Amino acid sequence: MTALASYAVIESASLGRLFDEAPPRWRSQFQRDRDRVIHSSAFRRLEYKTQVFVNHEGDMFRTRLTHSLEVAQIARSVARALQINEDLVEAISLAHDLGHTPFGHAGQHALNACMREFGGFEHNLHSLRVVDLLEQRYPDFPGLNLMYETREGILKHCSHENAQRLGPLGQRFLARRQPSLEAQLANVADEIAYNHHDMDDGLRAGLLSLSQLRELDFFRQTEDEIRARWPALDPKRQRYTVIREMLNRSVIDLIEHSTAQIAARQPVDVEQVRSTPFTMVDFSPGMREHHLSLKRLLRTALYEHPQVQAMAQRSQKIVARLFEEYMERPVLWPQDKGVLPAELLPRAQAVADHIAGMTDRYAMAEHAKLTSGNDSTD
Repeated sequence: MTALASYAVIESASLGRLFDEAPPRWRSQFQRDRDRVIHSSAFRRLEYKTQVFVNHEGDMFRTRLTHSLEVAQIARSVARALQINEDLVEAISLAHDLGHTPFGHAGQHALNACMREFGGFEHNLHSLRVVDLLEQRYPDFPGLNLMYETREGILKHCSHENAQRLGPLGQRFLARRQPSLEAQLANVADEIAYNHHDMDDGLRAGLLSLSQLRELDFFRQTEDEIRARWPALDPKRQRYTVIREMLNRSVIDLIEHSTAQIAARQPVDVEQVRSTPFTMVDFSPGMREHHLSLKRLLRTALYEHPQVQAMAQRSQKIVARLFEEYMERPVLWPQDKGVLPAELLPRAQAVADHIAGMTDRYAMAEHAKLTSGNDSTD
């Protein structure tokens, strides 16, 4: 690892863990966090959770696991260039989607609707719940007992109401302070990864066309340059090369603009980073507009595509039916989950925790089992 800048998060200035532990030997505290995330059950289940396409639709599409790995790779590369804490950035990146439901955003929307009268459901907040409580692996504490700065990076967004219940972790939202540069970086790396791999998966699935992408200046200009450099390149490799070059240019822009932002404000430590009224790790205005244009296209051409929407609607019905069945028929509750609480709010939370932890295929199998002989979701 390169030497850390003064504005990077360092262990000696960390706010520590919820439960005291002896420091690790031969690895840093944030390496320990990364390792705990990788060895968690929630992380393994990401292999079978939807990114855009439901897991059984094809082996070549991204899942939440491969997405998390791509985010970590991008984030580590940028962290090294900015001289901030690579181990912390990696831990945040690998943990940021641990709270995602089966079926991607469709599953989250359905579970949020089911939980509306019980406070709602938000995957970002649930990721924190996973690492703080739901992972039961250690004898001395619940959850993974991650460092404060890792947990801060996982919690990218938070309502005022939820922030009031989170103690020190929620204070930055109440005080409108920024997170560490490492947390800021993990957030932008997430954006870079899903924009580019959703574009790749959309093309691979035949739901997104090159003609649609050529409406974007960023794609068209990059494709023209690749064609001029390699005129005989076959279409498949040309597509990969264009997308890879777009991603590479995004990363370079992020490094150069963030470096300039940090140099202009000259934070001497993490406290000054937190007190700055805006983020310092971000794209230049031009690259930011390129990404916004790509997001708009992906939303209209891919996420709202009839085929994707049809699967989303089926997925939402599965989640809603599972919630209804567990809430109304406690006899169906899995025995290895203990006794389902009698009170409505604790029961709803237990059911939401269980459903959120399901993989796509497990949710479909449980739905088929629980509703066998009853009406279909179609």
